[in-house]
Amino acid sequence: MEAEATSRLMKIAEVANSKVYVVHLSCKESLEEVLKAKQRGVDVIVETCPQYLLLNDELYDLDGFESAKYVMSPPLRNKENNEILWNAILDNQIDTIGTDHCSFNYKGQKELGINDFSKIPNGSPGVEHRMSLLYTYGVCKNKISINKMVEVTSTNAAKLFGMYPNKGTIEIGSDADILVLNPNKKSKIEAKKQLQNVDYTPYEGYEVDCQIEHVYLRGKEVVRDGELICNTPSGRYINRRLTKGAREW
Repeated sequence: MEAEATSRLMKIAEVANSKVYVVHLSCKESLEEVLKAKQRGVDVIVETCPQYLLLNDELYDLDGFESAKYVMSPPLRNKENNEILWNAILDNQIDTIGTDHCSFNYKGQKELGINDFSKIPNGSPGVEHRMSLLYTYGVCKNKISINKMVEVTSTNAAKLFGMYPNKGTIEIGSDADILVLNPNKKSKIEAKKQLQNVDYTPYEGYEVDCQIEHVYLRGKEVVRDGELICNTPSGRYINRRLTKGAREW
């Protein structure tokens, strides 16, 4: 079904001569539709998420109602597709990695569907753990380089959405939005320790080979030793520039 939807989207974009952004790509068949469209000249960008790189459909065989934690769209695929997507990132066929973060609690929200599958809120949380997971299971396992990780989590998105070089790079004149990752501190992902406001994580028990120690927003430290130290609203309007095409950065 995902491949069929992707195929239709590619054809609509082709007829309309429009740029198109494919989100949450999860499987080989959808990727093949994108690659065929690119050969026809369709201007397309592709995003995937950590759950499609690390998790698989065996989680739908868990006992009781535990599998509800992994109800999302698209659903999880088999292990073979995990590796296909890692290779697609390496081959520049996938441009960005998001999370599709949905902070539905297991208690009281996912449980709404305990007697009716169709009532399970669709989606799972993940924004807090994206960088540590990609570093540990991508960079540390030699699936992608650290530079590729920066590209797919920051630089490419900034270019695509007309915010580069204000965002997505460390240069004179750019916003000093900087994440400092300590590769010498290991930890385990546990729902009871996370900051995101949700009562579970699909990555419960995953070991990570790093810790996010500092985050700077326009040069101001907002996270220190993994703890939020500044909660004062300080957002600024960014005047985005139009990009001519998905690849014309």
